[in-house]
Amino acid sequence: MISSSHRAGMLFAALACVLVGASFTAGGALVGYPHAGGQAVRYGVACLLLAWPARRAGGWARLRALRVRQWALAAGVAGVGMVGFNLSVLAAERTAQPAVPGVLVGCAPVVVAVLVPLVAGRRPTRAGTAGAVVVAAGAFVVQGWGGTDASGLLWSVAALGGEVGFALLAAPLVAPLGPLTLSACVCGLAAAEAAVLGAVQDGRAALRVPDGAEAAALGWQAVVATVIGFVCWYAGMQRLGAERATLFSGLIPVSAALTAPLVALGTFGAAQLTGSALVAAGVAVGASRRPARTGRQPEPVAEPAGPPVRPAPVRQ
Repeated sequence: MISSSHRAGMLFAALACVLVGASFTAGGALVGYPHAGGQAVRYGVACLLLAWPARRAGGWARLRALRVRQWALAAGVAGVGMVGFNLSVLAAERTAQPAVPGVLVGCAPVVVAVLVPLVAGRRPTRAGTAGAVVVAAGAFVVQGWGGTDASGLLWSVAALGGEVGFALLAAPLVAPLGPLTLSACVCGLAAAEAAVLGAVQDGRAALRVPDGAEAAALGWQAVVATVIGFVCWYAGMQRLGAERATLFSGLIPVSAALTAPLVALGTFGAAQLTGSALVAAGVAVGASRRPARTGRQPEPVAEPAGPPVRPAPVRQ
Protein backbone atom coordinates (compact mmCIF):
# COMPACT_ATOMS: atom_id res chain seq x y z
CA MET A 1 0.00 0.00 0.00
CA ILE A 2 1.33 3.43 -0.94
CA SER A 3 1.91 5.70 2.06
CA SER A 4 0.67 9.28 2.25
CA SER A 5 4.30 10.50 2.09
CA HIS A 6 4.84 8.47 -1.07
CA ARG A 7 1.69 9.88 -2.67
CA ALA A 8 2.74 13.42 -1.76
CA GLY A 9 6.17 12.77 -3.28
CA MET A 10 4.60 11.57 -6.52
CA LEU A 11 2.41 14.68 -6.70
CA PHE A 12 5.35 17.01 -6.00
CA ALA A 13 7.58 15.34 -8.62
CA ALA A 14 4.79 15.30 -11.22
CA LEU A 15 3.94 18.98 -10.67
CA ALA A 16 7.60 19.98 -10.90
CA CYS A 17 8.10 18.21 -14.24
CA VAL A 18 4.88 19.60 -15.70
CA LEU A 19 6.02 23.15 -14.84
CA VAL A 20 9.48 22.54 -16.32
CA GLY A 21 7.93 21.13 -19.51
CA ALA A 22 5.78 24.24 -19.86
CA SER A 23 8.93 26.35 -19.46
CA PHE A 24 10.35 24.75 -22.62
CA THR A 25 7.47 26.32 -24.52
CA ALA A 26 8.07 29.68 -22.82
CA GLY A 27 11.75 29.41 -23.74
CA GLY A 28 10.85 29.85 -27.40
CA ALA A 29 10.60 33.58 -26.71
CA LEU A 30 14.23 33.67 -25.52
CA VAL A 31 15.92 32.46 -28.71
CA GLY A 32 17.30 35.93 -29.40
CA TYR A 33 18.25 36.75 -25.79
CA PRO A 34 21.88 36.21 -24.63
CA HIS A 35 21.86 32.63 -23.40
CA ALA A 36 24.25 32.75 -20.43
CA GLY A 37 22.96 36.18 -19.40
CA GLY A 38 19.40 34.89 -19.49
CA GLN A 39 20.34 31.98 -17.23
CA ALA A 40 22.02 34.39 -14.80
CA VAL A 41 18.85 36.53 -14.66
CA ARG A 42 16.56 33.51 -14.27
CA TYR A 43 18.49 31.90 -11.43
CA GLY A 44 19.41 35.20 -9.78
CA VAL A 45 15.75 36.24 -9.51
CA ALA A 46 14.83 32.78 -8.24
CA CYS A 47 17.56 32.91 -5.57
CA LEU A 48 16.34 36.30 -4.33
CA LEU A 49 12.77 35.00 -4.08
CA LEU A 50 13.88 31.90 -2.19
CA ALA A 51 16.45 33.51 0.13
CA TRP A 52 14.08 35.01 2.71
CA PRO A 53 11.83 31.92 3.12
CA ALA A 54 14.93 29.72 3.32
CA ARG A 55 16.43 31.92 6.03
CA ARG A 56 13.22 31.81 8.07
CA ALA A 57 13.28 28.02 7.82
CA GLY A 58 16.77 27.87 9.31
CA GLY A 59 18.55 27.58 5.99
CA TRP A 60 21.53 29.77 6.87
CA ALA A 61 22.54 27.49 9.74
CA ARG A 62 22.27 24.48 7.45
CA LEU A 63 24.44 26.11 4.81
CA ARG A 64 27.11 26.98 7.38
CA ALA A 65 27.21 23.33 8.44
CA LEU A 66 27.96 22.07 4.92
CA ARG A 67 31.33 20.47 4.30
CA VAL A 68 33.61 21.22 1.35
CA ARG A 69 32.49 18.05 -0.47
CA GLN A 70 28.84 19.06 -0.11
CA TRP A 71 29.55 22.54 -1.47
CA ALA A 72 31.29 20.89 -4.41
CA LEU A 73 28.19 18.77 -5.04
CA ALA A 74 25.98 21.88 -4.92
CA ALA A 75 28.29 23.65 -7.39
CA GLY A 76 28.05 20.56 -9.60
CA VAL A 77 24.26 20.61 -9.51
CA ALA A 78 24.32 24.26 -10.60
CA GLY A 79 27.04 23.89 -13.22
CA VAL A 80 26.13 20.51 -14.70
CA GLY A 81 22.43 20.09 -14.03
CA MET A 82 21.27 23.68 -14.50
CA VAL A 83 23.56 25.99 -16.51
CA GLY A 84 25.29 23.15 -18.38
CA PHE A 85 22.03 21.38 -19.16
CA ASN A 86 20.29 24.47 -20.52
CA LEU A 87 23.27 25.60 -22.60
CA SER A 88 23.73 22.06 -23.98
CA VAL A 89 20.12 22.01 -25.17
CA LEU A 90 20.55 25.40 -26.83
CA ALA A 91 23.81 24.29 -28.47
CA ALA A 92 22.21 21.06 -29.70
CA GLU A 93 19.34 22.96 -31.30
CA ARG A 94 21.76 24.93 -33.49
CA THR A 95 22.21 21.87 -35.73
CA ALA A 96 19.55 19.44 -34.45
CA GLN A 97 15.80 19.57 -34.42
CA PRO A 98 14.42 20.14 -30.88
CA ALA A 99 13.10 16.56 -30.73
CA VAL A 100 16.65 15.17 -30.70
CA PRO A 101 17.77 16.56 -27.32
CA GLY A 102 14.23 15.95 -26.07
CA VAL A 103 14.45 12.24 -26.83
CA LEU A 104 17.94 11.90 -25.32
CA VAL A 105 16.87 13.71 -22.14
CA GLY A 106 13.86 11.39 -22.02
CA CYS A 107 16.33 8.53 -21.47
CA ALA A 108 17.41 9.97 -18.10
CA PRO A 109 15.08 7.68 -16.09
CA VAL A 110 16.76 4.62 -17.63
CA VAL A 111 20.26 5.86 -16.75
CA VAL A 112 19.25 6.78 -13.20
CA ALA A 113 17.34 3.51 -12.71
CA VAL A 114 20.58 1.65 -13.43
CA LEU A 115 23.15 3.94 -11.79
CA VAL A 116 21.46 4.59 -8.44
CA PRO A 117 21.16 0.91 -7.43
CA LEU A 118 24.70 0.14 -8.65
CA VAL A 119 26.16 3.01 -6.62
CA ALA A 120 24.21 1.74 -3.59
CA GLY A 121 25.67 -1.76 -4.08
CA ARG A 122 22.51 -3.51 -5.24
CA ARG A 123 21.07 -4.73 -8.50
CA PRO A 124 18.62 -2.58 -10.46
CA THR A 125 15.08 -3.79 -9.87
CA ARG A 126 13.09 -5.23 -12.73
CA ALA A 127 10.10 -3.01 -12.01
CA GLY A 128 12.22 0.13 -11.80
CA THR A 129 14.13 -0.59 -14.99
CA ALA A 130 11.01 -1.65 -16.88
CA GLY A 131 9.16 1.48 -15.77
CA ALA A 132 12.07 3.68 -16.81
CA VAL A 133 12.29 2.06 -20.26
CA VAL A 134 8.54 2.56 -20.81
CA VAL A 135 8.84 6.21 -19.74
CA ALA A 136 11.74 6.74 -22.18
CA ALA A 137 9.73 5.06 -24.95
CA GLY A 138 6.80 7.34 -24.20
CA ALA A 139 9.05 10.41 -24.39
CA PHE A 140 10.31 9.20 -27.76
CA VAL A 141 6.77 8.72 -29.11
CA VAL A 142 5.74 12.19 -27.88
CA GLN A 143 8.76 13.93 -29.41
CA GLY A 144 9.54 11.80 -32.44
CA TRP A 145 13.07 11.85 -33.85
CA GLY A 146 14.43 14.79 -35.80
CA GLY A 147 17.37 15.44 -38.05
CA THR A 148 20.79 16.14 -36.58
CA ASP A 149 24.51 16.03 -37.26
CA ALA A 150 27.35 14.76 -35.05
CA SER A 151 27.60 18.04 -33.16
CA GLY A 152 23.88 18.13 -32.40
CA LEU A 153 23.95 14.53 -31.22
CA LEU A 154 26.95 15.12 -28.95
CA TRP A 155 25.38 18.19 -27.37
CA SER A 156 22.16 16.20 -26.88
CA VAL A 157 24.14 13.53 -25.04
CA ALA A 158 25.65 16.32 -22.92
CA ALA A 159 22.12 17.48 -22.10
CA LEU A 160 21.28 13.93 -21.01
CA GLY A 161 24.34 14.00 -18.73
CA GLY A 162 23.14 17.29 -17.28
CA GLU A 163 19.69 15.89 -16.53
CA VAL A 164 21.17 12.82 -14.84
CA GLY A 165 23.63 14.98 -12.89
CA PHE A 166 20.81 17.24 -11.71
CA ALA A 167 19.24 14.26 -9.95
CA LEU A 168 22.27 12.29 -8.78
CA LEU A 169 24.45 15.17 -7.53
CA ALA A 170 21.58 16.69 -5.56
CA ALA A 171 20.45 13.44 -3.91
CA PRO A 172 22.98 13.59 -1.00
CA LEU A 173 22.05 17.25 -0.32
CA VAL A 174 18.28 16.91 0.10
CA ALA A 175 18.44 15.57 3.67
CA PRO A 176 20.96 18.04 5.16
CA LEU A 177 19.48 21.11 3.45
CA GLY A 178 15.81 20.40 2.74
CA PRO A 179 14.02 21.34 -0.50
CA LEU A 180 13.72 25.08 0.18
CA THR A 181 17.31 25.78 1.21
CA LEU A 182 18.73 23.45 -1.44
CA SER A 183 16.77 25.27 -4.15
CA ALA A 184 17.99 28.68 -2.95
CA CYS A 185 21.58 27.44 -2.71
CA VAL A 186 21.86 25.92 -6.19
CA CYS A 187 20.04 28.87 -7.79
CA GLY A 188 22.53 31.29 -6.25
CA LEU A 189 25.46 29.20 -7.43
CA ALA A 190 23.95 28.80 -10.92
CA ALA A 191 23.38 32.57 -11.22
CA ALA A 192 27.03 33.25 -10.32
CA GLU A 193 28.34 30.58 -12.71
CA ALA A 194 26.16 31.78 -15.59
CA ALA A 195 27.16 35.40 -14.96
CA VAL A 196 30.88 34.53 -15.13
CA LEU A 197 30.35 32.48 -18.28
CA GLY A 198 28.35 35.27 -19.90
CA ALA A 199 30.99 37.86 -19.06
CA VAL A 200 33.72 35.67 -20.58
CA GLN A 201 31.75 34.83 -23.72
CA ASP A 202 29.82 38.03 -24.44
CA GLY A 203 31.22 40.77 -22.22
CA ARG A 204 28.76 43.62 -21.78
CA ALA A 205 26.46 42.06 -24.37
CA ALA A 206 25.66 39.21 -21.93
CA LEU A 207 22.81 41.30 -20.49
CA ARG A 208 20.31 43.64 -22.07
CA VAL A 209 16.83 44.89 -21.24
CA PRO A 210 14.35 42.20 -22.40
CA ASP A 211 11.34 43.05 -24.52
CA GLY A 212 7.83 42.22 -23.33
CA ALA A 213 7.76 38.60 -24.52
CA GLU A 214 11.28 37.94 -23.23
CA ALA A 215 10.46 39.45 -19.85
CA ALA A 216 7.35 37.27 -19.56
CA ALA A 217 9.34 34.15 -20.49
CA LEU A 218 12.12 34.96 -18.02
CA GLY A 219 9.51 35.63 -15.33
CA TRP A 220 7.81 32.29 -15.95
CA GLN A 221 11.10 30.40 -15.91
CA ALA A 222 12.33 32.15 -12.77
CA VAL A 223 9.18 32.13 -10.65
CA VAL A 224 7.16 29.14 -11.82
CA ALA A 225 9.64 26.66 -13.34
CA THR A 226 12.48 27.42 -10.90
CA VAL A 227 11.11 28.66 -7.56
CA ILE A 228 7.98 26.51 -7.45
CA GLY A 229 9.29 23.74 -9.71
CA PHE A 230 12.59 23.22 -7.89
CA VAL A 231 11.05 23.21 -4.42
CA CYS A 232 8.45 20.68 -5.57
CA TRP A 233 11.12 18.57 -7.30
CA TYR A 234 13.34 18.33 -4.24
CA ALA A 235 10.32 17.71 -2.01
CA GLY A 236 9.40 14.82 -4.30
CA MET A 237 12.97 13.50 -4.30
CA GLN A 238 13.06 13.73 -0.49
CA ARG A 239 10.06 11.39 -0.30
CA LEU A 240 10.75 9.09 -3.27
CA GLY A 241 14.52 9.07 -3.76
CA ALA A 242 16.32 10.00 -6.97
CA GLU A 243 15.64 6.67 -8.67
CA ARG A 244 11.86 6.91 -8.58
CA ALA A 245 11.56 10.70 -8.74
CA THR A 246 13.47 10.82 -12.04
CA LEU A 247 10.79 8.67 -13.65
CA PHE A 248 8.57 11.72 -13.60
CA SER A 249 10.96 13.57 -15.93
CA GLY A 250 9.12 11.70 -18.69
CA LEU A 251 6.30 14.18 -18.06
CA ILE A 252 8.50 17.05 -19.29
CA PRO A 253 8.05 16.36 -23.03
CA VAL A 254 4.38 15.55 -22.43
CA SER A 255 3.85 18.93 -20.77
CA ALA A 256 5.79 20.65 -23.55
CA ALA A 257 3.66 18.91 -26.17
CA LEU A 258 0.45 19.87 -24.37
CA THR A 259 1.37 23.53 -23.95
CA ALA A 260 2.99 24.14 -27.35
CA PRO A 261 -0.35 24.34 -29.25
CA LEU A 262 -1.47 27.09 -26.86
CA VAL A 263 1.11 29.41 -28.41
CA ALA A 264 0.89 27.96 -31.94
CA LEU A 265 4.22 26.10 -31.66
CA GLY A 266 2.91 22.62 -32.38
CA THR A 267 -0.04 20.24 -32.37
CA PHE A 268 -1.24 17.52 -30.04
CA GLY A 269 -2.24 14.43 -31.97
CA ALA A 270 -2.31 10.63 -31.78
CA ALA A 271 1.45 10.28 -31.28
CA GLN A 272 1.44 12.69 -28.34
CA LEU A 273 -1.60 10.96 -26.81
CA THR A 274 0.00 7.50 -27.18
CA GLY A 275 3.33 8.70 -25.79
CA SER A 276 1.60 10.34 -22.84
CA ALA A 277 -0.16 7.07 -22.04
CA LEU A 278 3.18 5.22 -22.17
CA VAL A 279 4.79 7.74 -19.81
CA ALA A 280 1.89 7.37 -17.38
CA ALA A 281 2.16 3.58 -17.52
CA GLY A 282 5.92 3.66 -16.94
CA VAL A 283 5.56 5.98 -13.97
CA ALA A 284 2.84 3.75 -12.52
CA VAL A 285 5.06 0.66 -12.83
CA GLY A 286 8.26 2.21 -11.53
CA ALA A 287 7.23 4.84 -9.00
CA SER A 288 4.52 2.87 -7.18
CA ARG A 289 6.71 -0.13 -6.37
CA ARG A 290 7.93 -0.74 -2.84
CA PRO A 291 11.34 0.79 -2.11
CA ALA A 292 14.22 -1.67 -1.97
CA ARG A 293 15.33 -2.75 1.50
CA THR A 294 19.05 -2.31 1.97
CA GLY A 295 19.44 -2.84 5.69
CA ARG A 296 19.24 -0.02 8.16
CA GLN A 297 17.33 2.94 6.79
CA PRO A 298 18.56 6.49 7.44
CA GLU A 299 16.56 8.45 9.96
CA PRO A 300 14.56 11.31 8.50
CA VAL A 301 15.95 14.80 8.98
CA ALA A 302 13.39 17.11 10.53
CA GLU A 303 12.96 20.63 9.25
CA PRO A 304 13.74 23.35 11.81
CA ALA A 305 10.69 24.70 13.59
CA GLY A 306 9.29 27.89 12.18
CA PRO A 307 6.24 29.37 10.53
CA PRO A 308 5.10 27.69 7.34
CA VAL A 309 6.22 29.39 4.15
CA ARG A 310 3.80 29.44 1.25
CA PRO A 311 4.79 30.78 -2.17
CA ALA A 312 2.63 33.58 -3.48
CA PRO A 313 0.22 32.54 -6.22
CA VAL A 314 1.65 33.10 -9.68
CA ARG A 315 -0.13 33.73 -12.94
CA GLN A 316 1.51 33.45 -16.35
